[in-house]
Amino acid sequence: MSMRFLCLTALSLLFFLISLPADAQDVPESLTLKEIFHEPVIPGIRPQFRYFNATGDTLYFAWNDSSYYDTGLYKMALSGGDPVKADEEALPPRSIVSPNNRFMVYSEEGDLYVSRTDGSAARRIIATKERDVSPVWSPNSRKLAFIRSGDVWVTDVVTPQLIQVTSRDSDEPGFSIRGWAGSSRLILSQSDFSDSRTIYFPEYADEFVVPGASSRGIPDVTFFSAHIDSARIDTLLTGWNRSSAAGSYSGNFAVIDAADDSLKSREIIVYNFRDNSESILFEDTTDGWLSGTSIRFAPRTDRLLFTSEQSGWNHLYLANLLTGDVQQLTSGEFEITWSRWLDDQTILYVSNEADYGERHIFIHNLREGTARQLTSDDTYRYQFVLSPDNENLIYAKTDFNRPYDLYMIDLTAEDPEENQLTQSVPGSFYDYNWQDEQYVRFTGRDGETELSMSVLYPEGFDTRDSATEYPVVVFVHGAGSLQNVYKGWSNNYWREYMFNQYLLKHGYVVIEVDYRHSTGYGRKFREDVTNWMGKYETEDIVDGLDWVENHTDGALDLGRVGIYGGSYGGFMALYAVTAEPERFHAAAALRKVTNWRNYYYANPWYTLPRLGNPEEVPEHYDRSSPLTYASELQHPVILLHGLIDDNVGSQDAFQYAEELVQSGNTNFEMMIYPSERHGFSDPDSWYDEYFRIFQFFEEHLK
Repeated sequence: MSMRFLCLTALSLLFFLISLPADAQDVPESLTLKEIFHEPVIPGIRPQFRYFNATGDTLYFAWNDSSYYDTGLYKMALSGGDPVKADEEALPPRSIVSPNNRFMVYSEEGDLYVSRTDGSAARRIIATKERDVSPVWSPNSRKLAFIRSGDVWVTDVVTPQLIQVTSRDSDEPGFSIRGWAGSSRLILSQSDFSDSRTIYFPEYADEFVVPGASSRGIPDVTFFSAHIDSARIDTLLTGWNRSSAAGSYSGNFAVIDAADDSLKSREIIVYNFRDNSESILFEDTTDGWLSGTSIRFAPRTDRLLFTSEQSGWNHLYLANLLTGDVQQLTSGEFEITWSRWLDDQTILYVSNEADYGERHIFIHNLREGTARQLTSDDTYRYQFVLSPDNENLIYAKTDFNRPYDLYMIDLTAEDPEENQLTQSVPGSFYDYNWQDEQYVRFTGRDGETELSMSVLYPEGFDTRDSATEYPVVVFVHGAGSLQNVYKGWSNNYWREYMFNQYLLKHGYVVIEVDYRHSTGYGRKFREDVTNWMGKYETEDIVDGLDWVENHTDGALDLGRVGIYGGSYGGFMALYAVTAEPERFHAAAALRKVTNWRNYYYANPWYTLPRLGNPEEVPEHYDRSSPLTYASELQHPVILLHGLIDDNVGSQDAFQYAEELVQSGNTNFEMMIYPSERHGFSDPDSWYDEYFRIFQFFEEHLK
């Protein structure tokens, strides 16, 4: 860890230690459950970037200026001005701009058209009775590769020419275009899903039951090199399941970033088309699972930028394929979360070096070997999109109790400034007296693991009143691999955050811990949970409870602790209440995994890297599944699930409830939502769900 980071961490800890609340806390007293979950939406609708126009001076985003869920498309000039609702009937076509920024290609009714970027001089270049889709420009902007009925074709946009590159059998998988290597060679792939399993998610709400069959599995992927002029197709690689590919501008090289199905092993394989050789540029293996990998060729040179966690933290590496040299560009106990080439000598990237709850933007100059930080506000930034001309960066920026808006930095400016593009938060949002969360960094029980935590204090909280002890509610974020404790308003859990604030006026302390498995804190932090999910996450949450108790003069009533969450958070609620019954006394589990075997078959992409194959290592699944411990449940739980959930099937809720019934446990509640999937869409369902959770905590923690 760098000395700079150590100093920042120490100062941050000191700040929070001396600023712990002793006096009564402000809370949003007028907030109601109906307001949280019904329209109009209190924080407004977040603008979601959709695309740039072809000239790159206007962005389009989904939004609603009246705080209702039914969004429309808005447009806004990067030069400034207010958003304007786009006339969707008069929208310019969704286009792909050529590398030289002079032309664009777009599709209309399955035919391909090419025009100048301003839309003039449009001409149809491909017209058939079949649909021609997924066009990809060659680096010299003269050719377009596209897909027709699963095969790859190439047309020249200057000279009349049409080439069929592949000719697959009817029972073969379709081809995908992974990119060009130069302007005469394509990198292609086929994904074979024939070994996938059919999983059923029945739908019950309509007149008849629909089986809801869905094919799930990790395909076998084969990569090919197709030379346009000679019509020669060579197999480059087969048998690696989770791989990406790229080709250099010169056409001298192609690279496949190959990973196995369980994400334990990675090889960056270089194909040198000058001498038809093959070599391994970089290797990485782990007992956990690979994450954050990426590869990108420089715009015009044979240099490759890639990211790797091999050092323990996700960092940038630069490879010269002409020499085989690999250089690590960034290092330290922080992560590079996003990166792009600006030109052959300049890299734009984002890191959390200053603090794990912040993200800042940097420009790295390769010629000078320097990195320049463009941002200074200690806030959270994400959802980065680079304009087609590489001159402007668009992103979401948020701060404590300030939902994100879209911002822009002009990367060509000598002294770039952050310019706020959208003003999407209604003024009424600030009428509520939102309490600022206490953002804490603390050390876990092992004396080494540093954790992030958010703490909210209830109305009237006063550490000097030793006669009062406060019940606690723990919120657990979903996904497992996610960061939700940071210096900003959560976009993933904005409803839950308002619900947590609602709990404050009813006397609860509310905490959230970014437990091990969360992203943004390095490889080991994420991978500690491999082969046993639930164990270390529970320890981290318990350590967070103890930290707050110790730093508030014992103001928490640790005999009245509730826990709730959805998806992975729902799994954690059930796991924790049985693994640590002395520490958790009531659990609300939403759309939860209770049996990891079910989720392995529904989503092996997620489960295989973390727990392995259940037929080979059943013990990993047994000890990680709340279903295993259901008969030991000592405290009340409430189970809430969408009946037609096609991510975590409602089977998990039913299996857990059946185990409780068969073990004679009557101390549980259950609510099934017939028309809801994994992410609820109906405000009435959201309200019903959290009304029940609130009443559940009131009954069992008061």
